Amino acid sequence: MNDLHEVVNRSADAADLHAPAQTLLLDLQALLGSLSASLISATNRGRSPFRPNGEWNARLGALAYGVYLLADQTGVDLNAAVVQAAADVGARRQLTSDLPF
Repeated sequence: MNDLHEVVNRSADAADLHAPAQTLLLDLQALLGSLSASLISATNRGRSPFRPNGEWNARLGALAYGVYLLADQTGVDLNAAVVQAAADVGARRQLTSDLPF
């Protein structure tokens, strides 16, 4: 378990945030929607360039926290899963770069 995972776990315990996976997944959907709304607002609906601000940082952090919380509740080693996902992306990239077309 890494430090970040431990921080999330302790704060969730202290705040009694643990919930069934279904509930946490719905929370994540709401957080992602909030993050999307932040981007839409910050870019004037895509008319301006995106520049991350404090609101973006806070909402992205909340989303990441929710992912760690979901991983904890479902017994997933998120660090190992992310490392594997990165390896899978690298492998797919290698496969497509080897194609003749």
